[in-house]
Amino acid sequence: MPTDTLPNPGTNPEKNPAGHSTGELIRLEQVTKRFGDNTVLDHLDFSVDAGKHVTLIGPSGSGKTTILRLLMTLLKPDEGTITVDGQQLFPASDKQVREVRKKIGMVFQQFNLFPNMTVLRNITEAPVTVLGLSKDEAVERAKGLLDMVGLADKCDAHPAQLSGGQQQRVAIARALAMRPQVLLLDEVTSALDPELVAGVLDVLRDIARSTDITMLCVTHEMNFARDISDQVLMFDQGRIIESGTPEKIFSDPELDRTREFLSAVL
Repeated sequence: MPTDTLPNPGTNPEKNPAGHSTGELIRLEQVTKRFGDNTVLDHLDFSVDAGKHVTLIGPSGSGKTTILRLLMTLLKPDEGTITVDGQQLFPASDKQVREVRKKIGMVFQQFNLFPNMTVLRNITEAPVTVLGLSKDEAVERAKGLLDMVGLADKCDAHPAQLSGGQQQRVAIARALAMRPQVLLLDEVTSALDPELVAGVLDVLRDIARSTDITMLCVTHEMNFARDISDQVLMFDQGRIIESGTPEKIFSDPELDRTREFLSAVL
């Protein structure tokens, strides 16, 4: 994989040789999110170090996707603070939010590609309009990423001409085109036919192994979580109830609730 097409120097002065931040990159402190009377996140505290791959597991409604949506600023917390790369994401001014958001990419369950744009333009649009890249630079970056995800011959195709797995790989390339420090993955295979899942997961495994992107992943693909994770967090009712290495969580969890959940999904 051509890693030179992948991410980004950040702004934190403490860097590794590749230009990325080291140490703590994401911090949520006392974050609470409610929808009406339903508390989805309950005074949540957790942090993620730069370059780490952290997987969030747990039953539906336990708050996992809400965390990703807060980091993408699609939602705002009701209480607490969120910090990325030493800069506050919430509370913060609109200008600061825009700056911090440039460091974060997300791949959704649904591919969310622009149907009226070609594959190439889907990938180049944000780098040109948000990052200010020249069209030539953006095209070069996009072609490198399409080659990486195995779709070098699909530049001129439109999303409707692609399979679901191909569309999701385009969505991954589009997120990486912004050279994020943080890549958020929200059940990225849940909308795919089973035979298409493996190809998408293989792309993500390659990214995890060959780059220093920090990954925060919500998935029910437990073998994938075991393969790529440095840490697994078990959520229930808006709280982290157990955390550990994949080997610990999947082979020897401490809590009955974790064992019950895993017995239902493995």
